[in-house]
Amino acid sequence: MNRKSLAMRGPVRFLAVAGFALIVAGLRAEEAKEEVQILRKASKAFTEVARNTIPAVVFIHVEQTVETGEPARPFNDPHGLFGDDFLRRFFGTPPQQRAPRQFRRQGQGSGFLITDDGYILTNSHVVGDADRIMVRLQDGRELEARRVGTDPRSEVAVIKIEAEDLPFLKLGDSDDLEIGEWVIAIGNPFGLSATLTVGVVSAKGRSNIGIAEYEDFIQTDAAINPGNSGGPLLNVDGKVVGINTAIFSRSGGYMGIGFAIPVNMVKTIKDQLVQTGKVTRGHIGIAIRDLSEELAEQFGMERAEGILIDAVMDGSAGEKAGLNHGDIILRVNGKRTETAAAFRNMVAGNPPGTEFVLSVFRDGKEVEIRVTTGSLEDEADTQEQAQELFGKLGMTLQNLTREVAERLGYPEDAGVVVSQVEAGGQAARIGIRPGYLVESVARKRVATVEEFLQAVREHASGGRIMLRIRGPRFAQFVIMSIE
Repeated sequence: MNRKSLAMRGPVRFLAVAGFALIVAGLRAEEAKEEVQILRKASKAFTEVARNTIPAVVFIHVEQTVETGEPARPFNDPHGLFGDDFLRRFFGTPPQQRAPRQFRRQGQGSGFLITDDGYILTNSHVVGDADRIMVRLQDGRELEARRVGTDPRSEVAVIKIEAEDLPFLKLGDSDDLEIGEWVIAIGNPFGLSATLTVGVVSAKGRSNIGIAEYEDFIQTDAAINPGNSGGPLLNVDGKVVGINTAIFSRSGGYMGIGFAIPVNMVKTIKDQLVQTGKVTRGHIGIAIRDLSEELAEQFGMERAEGILIDAVMDGSAGEKAGLNHGDIILRVNGKRTETAAAFRNMVAGNPPGTEFVLSVFRDGKEVEIRVTTGSLEDEADTQEQAQELFGKLGMTLQNLTREVAERLGYPEDAGVVVSQVEAGGQAARIGIRPGYLVESVARKRVATVEEFLQAVREHASGGRIMLRIRGPRFAQFVIMSIE
């Protein structure tokens, strides 16, 4: 190779490298432009959803006349084991001991139109027992609404305003939601109307949160703050996939976790509220729980799947269908059962008379059992019976949620917790205090208020009943009168 060739070699190499670098830089610039375009399209999609849905989201203002007075000593606890603030947090304010005073209590929340003639979905706790419900539309109109029906057990409520040709939202399919999918929350946090936040589905099927009796929440990191309750959770198509209901917070503000009722759970409840003003739930009459690995092994299963039947109530739909304690429900109508809570919600979400085909693991093999749901006792009658019994006992009971159990140091499903004790009543006289636990009735363990009431009906003798009471430092049997 001559000297001239050698002399040319360096510049040629430099030009080649420089040319390649320019090409790479050009490609990267093009890629960056494409990525920016993708972001712009995503932004436009959210903007389009906002434009199409915000007109159907409403601000709800409520007023209620309440009576109050200063109690002589709320939640009297001579042992000093449960502070008043803690007990109020979970059980509310006890019955007042002095002459009541009246005042007007106000509240606010969100809701959304689901028909063009004024039906609105919201949360039960937003409208509650309000005397007056006012709805403000996005066009500035304020209209008085009537309560169609509320279902505190699921936190769903329907109200209605008298108007026509209103914008409304379409209900989607929450079963199609995937973890990680974009969702959009719209509401009126802190009274600021038409506020939109964006996030993802961070979990599904959340239960045992302690918000409602029937829980199957969508968990999202889309910001939900006070005032958002009752507003819609939307997918990117602008369809409702949930009702924003609550947040997890240690400060009262948003901390990255919000909960929404899945719209598929809402649909059947909404239909019943519109048609009859109340919800009648299906009932099989079985006690169930999630199947652990240890139990699965004992029942001869290769892995833990399905839900275990602990007990079958006498005369129940489950007994009539042939279900037995020890059966393991694997599938319902061909669909795998995920959790005991999801199964309970599914049964309760369908009206009495609904037929299910259960695939059950029994004695080492799988069998199919058809069961037609019965009906829970009418909710009003049940509450009336409970209040009558609680009045005789001089104490009020409620289900032990996971949060309350952790705070009080009890295992989950350990019993039902005493939330209020009547001053001078039967329970107070024998030393029962708020925060104590009723573990069993006539030696039969109870995990819910419903089971407590059923056990009292079945085992009361001579107008008396034996309860096992647990406090923070002791457990003992007591005999109480129910006459």
